[in-house]
Amino acid sequence: MTAKRAVALVVLLVVSACGGSAETNVPVTTTSAAPTVTQVPATTAPTATVAPTVAQVPATTAPTATVAPTVAQVPATTAPTATVAPTTTQAPATTTTTTTTTTTTTTQAPATSTTTTTTTVATGSEYLGSYTLVDEEFGTMVTVAVGGSIRTIDSNALPDHETGAFPNEGNPNTIAEQEASYEFATEPIYTGAATGVGITGVAVNGVKFEPGTAETVTCATGETFRVEALQDIYNLGLDFNNAHVQPTGEYHYHGVSQLLVEAYEHGDDLVHVGFAADGFLMYYSKSGTYESGYELATADRTGTDCVLSLPPGDTVNIGGTSPDGTFTSDWVYNEGDGGLDSCNGITIGDEYLYVITDDYPYVGRCLNGEVSADTGGPGGGPGTGGPGGGPGGPPDLTVAAEALGVTVAELQAALGPPPPDIAGAAAILGVDVEVLRELIERP
Repeated sequence: MTAKRAVALVVLLVVSACGGSAETNVPVTTTSAAPTVTQVPATTAPTATVAPTVAQVPATTAPTATVAPTVAQVPATTAPTATVAPTTTQAPATTTTTTTTTTTTTTQAPATSTTTTTTTVATGSEYLGSYTLVDEEFGTMVTVAVGGSIRTIDSNALPDHETGAFPNEGNPNTIAEQEASYEFATEPIYTGAATGVGITGVAVNGVKFEPGTAETVTCATGETFRVEALQDIYNLGLDFNNAHVQPTGEYHYHGVSQLLVEAYEHGDDLVHVGFAADGFLMYYSKSGTYESGYELATADRTGTDCVLSLPPGDTVNIGGTSPDGTFTSDWVYNEGDGGLDSCNGITIGDEYLYVITDDYPYVGRCLNGEVSADTGGPGGGPGTGGPGGGPGGPPDLTVAAEALGVTVAELQAALGPPPPDIAGAAAILGVDVEVLRELIERP
């Protein structure tokens, strides 16, 4: 009886302190009432008998066996203290539930925000982390592993879509499985050096982008004209994906493949289609919003006694003809035209990226990010790009740059994307054309 009276006394004191009946205080959970009940176990634990008695009621057991069951059973049955018991037990429960809800909301907001910022600013992509692609229909096998600052791409170079027929009239090679491996940076560094490369990057499906070719027209007077893959004069056997096959059997893109775009688009205008060799991402704009800054040169070509590298080595009339896009040197970059830089890159928000276009250069021929000396991946430069193969990658410009008193980056920027514009570079650097040619071609 003494214990029951003590409990009743405490309850009456609590009710009196709240300034109203127990029933009014339960749903309101006023600032003064809820903290008072909740804080009793925390702050008044050292006091004599009253604080321990109240603290033990909602918890587990009370010092007296009769009190704890009585208070615990109040919500389940009907007891004289039914209105008091919910006040003691429910107020903390309500407060806890509210706090939990608030905490959950607060934690979820940053999580959502973080997820958004880890995707690209231009548009979302599911292929920024590690992934594996397996397509049994086409034999595609691609494994991409992102670890630290490196993205490693291992691919058999078989596309995950239909291709044209190979061999064909312009391409005598057969598509074959490869063992290609690439390592690109996940945190690329922009330099603006416009470094010429052979392999611009690798598509999400593991097929490389190699826009240059090995085919040339060489003149007795010293001029060399690199044949473009996407032109109407010489048949290089490209299929409807703007791709064909190298002598090694490796299928590769010279321009955009609409089947590739369709496979990876998500409804946004910019579609993430690949990874550039400097680590920046490659996109295609479905609306054509981003335009190249290249245009056809106005001066006629020069050169006599010119011969095509393709069998049977026909003589080609070059001197006095007008640029029409057949050769890479037919194109010149006009800064300020279009929205893309000379490497077909652009900054959107805080993100620098490359855009594959339907017009020249289609896939950029240079990179503005920091690249390693062997950038270009398996096979090196544009010498491996055509149907009949050819010599290896771009020359080492270190010696030539030292002889000219410029940096390698400055020399590369003057020469432009492959094939090098020696005459233009000579004018920029203020040196004789033949001197520059000799320095560049020196083994």
